[in-house]
Amino acid sequence: MPPSMTSPSGRGKISDAARRVLAITALGNFASSLFMRAVDPMIPQVAHDLAIEPATAALLTTAFALPCAALQPVLGPLADMIGKTRLMTICLAVLVINGFVGAAASNFEVLLVSRVATGIATGGIFPSALAVAGDLVPVQQRQVAISRLLAASMLGSLLGTPTAGILGDLVGWRGVLAVIAVVCLAAFITAVIGLRRITMRSGIAVDLAAVITGYCTIFRNPHAKICFGAVMLEGTFMMGIFPYVALLLRENGEPRAVIAGIVIAGFALGGVIYSLTVSRLLALLGERGLMLVGAGFMGFALLAVALRAPWPVEMAEFLLLGCGFYMMHGVIQIYATELAPAARGSATALHSASFFLGLAIGPVYFGYALAHAGLPMTMALSAAVMFLTGCVCAKTLRRSRPT
Repeated sequence: MPPSMTSPSGRGKISDAARRVLAITALGNFASSLFMRAVDPMIPQVAHDLAIEPATAALLTTAFALPCAALQPVLGPLADMIGKTRLMTICLAVLVINGFVGAAASNFEVLLVSRVATGIATGGIFPSALAVAGDLVPVQQRQVAISRLLAASMLGSLLGTPTAGILGDLVGWRGVLAVIAVVCLAAFITAVIGLRRITMRSGIAVDLAAVITGYCTIFRNPHAKICFGAVMLEGTFMMGIFPYVALLLRENGEPRAVIAGIVIAGFALGGVIYSLTVSRLLALLGERGLMLVGAGFMGFALLAVALRAPWPVEMAEFLLLGCGFYMMHGVIQIYATELAPAARGSATALHSASFFLGLAIGPVYFGYALAHAGLPMTMALSAAVMFLTGCVCAKTLRRSRPT
């Protein structure tokens, strides 16, 4: 990378220019994360306004996640070719456009298409941010740097879901999408201005052979199947419950969208707690301990969801779920950034693709399982899968040498 992006000593210190780039990418993460969970508290409203079944409206999460996953193998090499920050800026522009399109949607089909386009654009932001952190931050400091990128995303979810619930009750789901589009517009303008004089590592020429070589290098790493498989299971068996939170609360006598937003925000709050304590947790538990304790937290929280407790207790359950998720997921992300340093954009894109593929499968799995097996059995299976996933990751993910 250019000298302007590193400290003169080159020994682990991050330059001011690099910090500015990381701050702008964090803002992009924050803005894009608002779209990810914004619709979940308003599923009943969308279903009522567009005269569709709630289960159909819940598929808006799949419409967001599936194209995001499917396009990652393309967006990753594209980030390596044209530049990671440039791709992020383009994707922010697409989010702005489709935010307003979704707000003005006259029917479910238009809203569905806007969610598909939003998912694709979101897929170009967070993986690129991870790759930027991998380029700019030495591996010894990368856990903390990536936790801050995660914190920006979590803050978007933390503020986005309850705000979506409040605005949804006041002005409807269309107003929510319009407000988020305005926030993304601010992030886009900031990126255009803030990155215009920043020179990152030059993109490589369009070379299909180089792309194939990069992917072969990634999959030769034995950690690849563990990293990608684990996050896909996280997306399916843990994140898949989110579109059904508002419906479950309504069945339990709580119809307000703002309450659904607050409960879901508990997950992001747990992630914020993780990001503020990650340095101490890492020193206390180590990577293996973080994964095992995180898996235990997730398993316990998913089992507790089946108890159908009052909503303040459910928020606490989602807080524990979020803390456990980011404890395990954050460590897996570090290994994903080191699968193939020369093709880091492709590696992080595949990592994100696997997670979003799980997000796309999750609502379908939970919809079928809740209808045929009931809530207790569904949550018990999900808890078991998450705990076993953490155990496998803790056993197999090891560094080849001390860092």
